[in-house]
Amino acid sequence: MNGHLALAIAICMEVIATSALASIQGLTKPLPLLAVIIGYVSSFYMLAIVVKTIPIGIAYAIWSGMGIVLVTLVSVVIYRQKPDMAAIVGMGMIVAGVVTIQLFSSMKPH
Repeated sequence: MNGHLALAIAICMEVIATSALASIQGLTKPLPLLAVIIGYVSSFYMLAIVVKTIPIGIAYAIWSGMGIVLVTLVSVVIYRQKPDMAAIVGMGMIVAGVVTIQLFSSMKPH
């Protein structure tokens, strides 16, 4: 499997799992809890595949950075949470960092 495709899947699964955390209500809701468990397990499984072809530092930076931004977008749409200006600026810097890594890093996997 292509490392970038595996990374995209890992990010999506992590976003699903993290977004579902808001719905488990102290572990009393089994369906969202199942989404959390399946999401995190599959995300880490895919991340383990990713690090075969993408250096772990770069993979983790992209995985966590994009996860932060996407979870925030989900929270805006689903939970009606509104990020303030500091959050927006900070996430803009995260995206800029991910873009910089993608465009300019020449780090190779071990």
